[in-house]
Amino acid sequence: MSNIDWLVLGLTLSLIIVYGLWKSRATKNVEGYLLANRELPWYHIGLSVMATQASAITFLSGPGQGFSDGMRFIQFYFGLPLAMVVLCITFVPIFHKLNVFTAYEYLEKRFDNKTRTLTAALFLLQRGLSTGITIYAPAIILSTILSVDIRLTILMNGLLVITYTVYGGAKAVSYTQMLQMGIIFSGLFIAAYMVMDHLPDNIGLSDALHIAGKMDKLNAIDTGFDLNNRYNIWSGIIGGFFLQLSYFGTDQSQVGRYLTGSSVNQSRMGLIMNALVKIPMQFVILLIGVLVFVFYQFHPQPMFFNQTEINRIESSRYAAQYDSLENAFNAANIEKKKHVEQLAQAVRMDDDKAAEQAGAGVKAAETISKSIRDSARHLMTMNNEAADTNDSNYVFLIFVTRHLPVGIVGLLIAVIFLASMGSTASGLNSLASTTAVDFYKRIYNKDASEAQYLRASRWSTFFWGLFCVVVALFASKLGNLIEAVNILGSLFYGTILGIFMVAFYMKWVGGRAVFIAAVIAELFIVIAWQYELTAFLWLNLIGCLLVMLLAALIQRWGIKKA
Repeated sequence: MSNIDWLVLGLTLSLIIVYGLWKSRATKNVEGYLLANRELPWYHIGLSVMATQASAITFLSGPGQGFSDGMRFIQFYFGLPLAMVVLCITFVPIFHKLNVFTAYEYLEKRFDNKTRTLTAALFLLQRGLSTGITIYAPAIILSTILSVDIRLTILMNGLLVITYTVYGGAKAVSYTQMLQMGIIFSGLFIAAYMVMDHLPDNIGLSDALHIAGKMDKLNAIDTGFDLNNRYNIWSGIIGGFFLQLSYFGTDQSQVGRYLTGSSVNQSRMGLIMNALVKIPMQFVILLIGVLVFVFYQFHPQPMFFNQTEINRIESSRYAAQYDSLENAFNAANIEKKKHVEQLAQAVRMDDDKAAEQAGAGVKAAETISKSIRDSARHLMTMNNEAADTNDSNYVFLIFVTRHLPVGIVGLLIAVIFLASMGSTASGLNSLASTTAVDFYKRIYNKDASEAQYLRASRWSTFFWGLFCVVVALFASKLGNLIEAVNILGSLFYGTILGIFMVAFYMKWVGGRAVFIAAVIAELFIVIAWQYELTAFLWLNLIGCLLVMLLAALIQRWGIKKA
């Protein structure tokens, strides 16, 4: 990056951190540290909820997902609006009425200690791992730009977030997230505009979309029902609904965001804001990836986007074979470009027959390009069995750093960093809340002073920050990060949601029955994932229904209500 880009990046990050620390300087008690004194308005909540979900993974892997797989990932979010409605009707008023710090406090009042402990422990495991992945994502950027070991950039990024989260707590998180989202939205529209601006002069948005459509990148809706298909309208609405309901209703990283609301209505309005804005935002992110794909139909495309792996293969005994594949790939892309230009001309001339012929040529050339890329990936694996051959996380990063003008690069890199900071900070704050309230306060020190609980919360934040940094150090083998995070969530969210559904709607079931049901359901979900019995989104539905069914059967078999 240029000096101007570094200046833009440094000033943007410094502004966010200083602003968050300044706004949270008066935090002196546990309620202020964990829940910002429950005084935030709806727009704060809405932006904070969105910033928590929209990590750097969204802005790195999202365009990469659109580039490699088209628009079909958008179906993942189709269950979100319905989930927000259910939350507003059921979860929000219950949590506000009980005046809880964490979602899991309610479970002890409804069931017993062991059910609360099990659910909180499942959350800590899932959220700790997920937050580690969100730290890893922006570390890719610094590692690539600075050409340094990614472990060093992980430590730098992790310690930066730990510092202001330990000091400021929920207030620092919320106020920085509000400013972060403003910059992120601006960066998104600038990125979309810049991609379009870099297309050939005779290629407009309509032409670009026609080309993307002919290459199967505008596959936003798939109505086919297939349990093994990760993304279709049914898995999105049904499986996505249960995943989103569990994430926003039982994951403390999100529950903690709307518990900061000054009233039930303010929390509800914040969630509705999220329901209305999230899908369009994700659509734009995926569309940016599709437009980057179209851009590379007219410009030289790297055969592989992960420069670290390229450097390894080029310094190995397979260098000559890799160089030969790269020459073949470039030749295939030159041939493909001819067909793409013919397709664009046919579209402008409204010549359907010519468009079909050109489209067939584009697809044939694309098939050859993919085959060559697969051969290159195989070569990398032969050279190093641990090679990271999924380069989708690097697509947008390479485009930004190589093709966008000075200043814009720094801003878009800052956007990715800000998204990571917001999501990571929320994760650490929720991990600290659960540890301090559900474990330290309830088990280890029930009669501690306010100062002791505040100190325990800060130490919990610090401990989980270090844990997440360690996880980030081992996150490079997870493939596309946005999928990895959602798969990880799906292993736990269904079971956790099932526990809460029993708590809310099956009043005749006791704690012992739901505890046993949850343990059995979680074991089954892990086995189902291990043996790939179904696409991961369906695990949320299966886990939830399994807990409810088993709890009902166990309770009916004579276990007394605990």
